[in-house]
Amino acid sequence: MSTTAPPAKPAQAAPKAGQTDKRFKILDITMKRNHYRQDALIEVLHKAQESFGFLELDVLEHVARGLKLPLSRVYGVATFYHLFSLKPSGKHSCIVCTGTACYVKGSGKIVEAIAEDLGISVGGTTPDGQISLATARCIGACGIAPAVVFDGEVKGKLDAPTVLARLATLKDQQEA
Repeated sequence: MSTTAPPAKPAQAAPKAGQTDKRFKILDITMKRNHYRQDALIEVLHKAQESFGFLELDVLEHVARGLKLPLSRVYGVATFYHLFSLKPSGKHSCIVCTGTACYVKGSGKIVEAIAEDLGISVGGTTPDGQISLATARCIGACGIAPAVVFDGEVKGKLDAPTVLARLATLKDQQEA
């Protein structure tokens, strides 16, 4: 579990729960449907991320208040599971598998090439908001190592130039 403190509030924070943001109402309905049980935290966080796109501090605070949990616990769960994101993601995602088979076959070099080419680190998003880069411990595609997931589509037996070309294509599609 991460021991990092919750992030500072972003410049454009989500509306407070008392405001008329329908996304907060969706969260309230989800918590009510689960009888405000603390063991529904993961389900509520999934709904929050689905509604908001990512889990910013105001959303985490709202969930903590609704489920009567300490913010530290809500933040701890949100940072422990890789499915949750505390930052907005890009329009396209690129997840490089760094499991043993993929790493041995060059996924580390693929990550380095992407980071250098796009000017972002793992967990980051390009300044234009087009591509987010992430890694996964293992995606279960060892037979086609090294594997990369582009917008949910698994591709295997890749090298850095092929991945960079695919990312360029994804960026070009968005601009067209």
